[in-house]
Amino acid sequence: MSSPVLRLTDLRRVYQTRAGELEVLKGANLTIMPGEIVALIGPSGSGKSSLLHAAGLLEAVQGGTVELAGIDATKLPDAARTALRRTALGFVYQFHHLLPEFSAVDNVALPQWIAGVGQAEARARAEQLLDMMGLADRKLHQPGQLSGGEQQRVAIARALANQPALLIADEPTGNLDPATSSFVFDTFRKATREEGTSALVATHNIDLARQMDRVFRIDGGRLVQD
Repeated sequence: MSSPVLRLTDLRRVYQTRAGELEVLKGANLTIMPGEIVALIGPSGSGKSSLLHAAGLLEAVQGGTVELAGIDATKLPDAARTALRRTALGFVYQFHHLLPEFSAVDNVALPQWIAGVGQAEARARAEQLLDMMGLADRKLHQPGQLSGGEQQRVAIARALANQPALLIADEPTGNLDPATSSFVFDTFRKATREEGTSALVATHNIDLARQMDRVFRIDGGRLVQD
């Protein structure tokens, strides 16, 4: 039997405020298996971003464990956590955060160059991913020459560039109109399936959430499967 890509166990996240401690996550549990796409829903302020940041090894937790690709990341020193994040995770945000002076293909190749992949190999992989995203004729365009939906598809390709075990997506279509949002998410889903990558996707769009394998909502600091 396959091992989980991500396992969150009894996760606690506490923030210090002027009014005292604010406990956003109160023992959240979640397991994601290889190739699975999981939706995370909930109103603003419910803790979705906190859970994504914990799962993405971007923030420390005050209790519980985060296991990524079989490794208990909560026990790792900072340097090892950063290395695990770079090799096992890809991130997609509501805004694309592409480098404006780089072409689409160079934006997708960049994470590979940082990881030590040769220039030719990185560009070949970038072109393959852009083809998969339906951007074969837009590879040499800079972000300012692309539509919002095209920019977000480049960002998804970039997140997949280093073949992560898990994609973490925070409202990846939240900045797009409904028709473009549906098209971009359909492309996102097909690409992750083809790459064999798991995904944890926070979204306010219930229609998109229903297209994923499972849907969880945050209720009182805990995760409940819908």
